[in-house]
Amino acid sequence: MHRYIKDLIGFINKTEIIIGNNAPCCDYKEGIMYLVDKFTWHKRQGTQLFFIGNGGSSAIASHMTADFMKNGGMNTYSLYDYAVTTCMGNDYGYEYIFSKPLSFLARPHDLLVAISSSGKSPNMINAISAAKKKGASVITFTGFEADNPMKQMGDMNLYVPCGKYGMVESIHNLILQQIVDEIMERDGVTL
Repeated sequence: MHRYIKDLIGFINKTEIIIGNNAPCCDYKEGIMYLVDKFTWHKRQGTQLFFIGNGGSSAIASHMTADFMKNGGMNTYSLYDYAVTTCMGNDYGYEYIFSKPLSFLARPHDLLVAISSSGKSPNMINAISAAKKKGASVITFTGFEADNPMKQMGDMNLYVPCGKYGMVESIHNLILQQIVDEIMERDGVTL
């Protein structure tokens, strides 16, 4: 087997899915099922889902905004409109491009999915704080250092113990895709 794929599988097997600041779930399958249940609750309640990230993680967030809406049948909302993003960056600063819109849009019981390889970006940390102030739940997807700030902030925290962007981003994307595919397989797709 090619070394890259072998390493990728190794990091998937070491990925931690943590509820709050507790110990990781027992195994990958249990953690995935817990995540599927969490997203299913939000689907059934009709709450809004916000996916955010920077760089490669923003591409994952944008992709998942579409997939969770179309394939998962969920009420997703994109924070990536160019006019809104550039307005927030210009008027408030880049560190507030997500938190300012969330302070207007987020409602109690909504869900913010914050995706960041490093878990250290100020705009992501501010967004998590803004979502929590509005009563929204937060799931973080991080990597790199085990003590990264975002990993300490979510109601659920998925952590990939790897310092390579490509590996961390691939695993984040894979797991989010698995979650929406599990929901789609269970519920079907309404087109």
